[in-house]
Amino acid sequence: MLEKLARLEERYEELNKKIADPAVIGDYNRWREYVKAHAEIEPVVAVYREYKNTLQELEDTEALLREEKDPELRELAAEELAALKARREKLTERLKVLLLPKDPNDEKNVIIEIRAGTGGEEAALFAGDLLRMYLKYAERLGWRTEMLSSNPTDLGGFKEAIVLIEGRGAYSRLKFESGVHRVQRVPETEASGRIHTSAATVAVLPEAEEVDIAIDPKDLRIDVFCSTGPGGQSVNTTQSAVRITHLPTGIVVSCQDEKSQHKNRDKAMKVLRARLLDRAQQEQQEAIAQERRSQVGTGDRSERIRTYNFPQNRVTDHRVGLTLYRLEEVLEGDLDELITALAAQHQAERLRQIS
Repeated sequence: MLEKLARLEERYEELNKKIADPAVIGDYNRWREYVKAHAEIEPVVAVYREYKNTLQELEDTEALLREEKDPELRELAAEELAALKARREKLTERLKVLLLPKDPNDEKNVIIEIRAGTGGEEAALFAGDLLRMYLKYAERLGWRTEMLSSNPTDLGGFKEAIVLIEGRGAYSRLKFESGVHRVQRVPETEASGRIHTSAATVAVLPEAEEVDIAIDPKDLRIDVFCSTGPGGQSVNTTQSAVRITHLPTGIVVSCQDEKSQHKNRDKAMKVLRARLLDRAQQEQQEAIAQERRSQVGTGDRSERIRTYNFPQNRVTDHRVGLTLYRLEEVLEGDLDELITALAAQHQAERLRQIS
């Protein structure tokens, strides 16, 4: 580990010189590339330098303790030594975390697909609650959101909703939301007051750029049709809705939210690219069983990951055993405590794997 850190520090100093070189500054693309690389390793180098300083202080304090005869000064040196050893251990753990391989998708935007599961109209209403929760979370972080596709119901729920969330690190924060979300409450549609259990599925996909996924136009069948609203009634008479079928995989994406056929096609292609990237990554992950076991949960979208219990104002994430008694705040987008716990668990699993 120390050899790798020393090489990173050398690289950091090399980048320092390059981004200050007038010849490099004159080439904006190259300068930007070096600045980005510099910013990526700067946090690691800062902690490594603090670690080296701590080692030096440890060495000096141990020498003082060996040579000092005064009992009071020896006691102070011993206390300082204990504090320095604790700091060294803390910094060692931080460096291990900083050196973990990064998920290449972490900085990407995300496409979140929410679908009503078992529970009929109540499941559709819950899917709407989840959509609002993620939109509120994005709003808290100043991220941009764009509805790509939706299939609303008569009572204001959603059979399906697909939203794009654009923000730095969006995938790193939201990637653990994939799975089955379960709700327990008295439905608005239930007259007898009985508590029902229903569910919705969430899929979080990194947004794929055209450079990530190459799609041959010959592999696409594109159909256009009139948009429909709740209950299937026609919304307009123009053929603005778009359905794209990727023939090699059978993946079908429909979009009808926009009045423009061109805009619907662009949105559908965004979803298709994300699904194809996700499919390729899942196939790769399935071939590496050990890596899949290191994830928080299995990542399987059939896995129940969280329960929202309205009578007890309780939300429980089953993967990390975390229960919060502030369901209302969570549904208003206050997801930080849950997301931080999931990220910490994931990090701990990865550290265990390499130790």
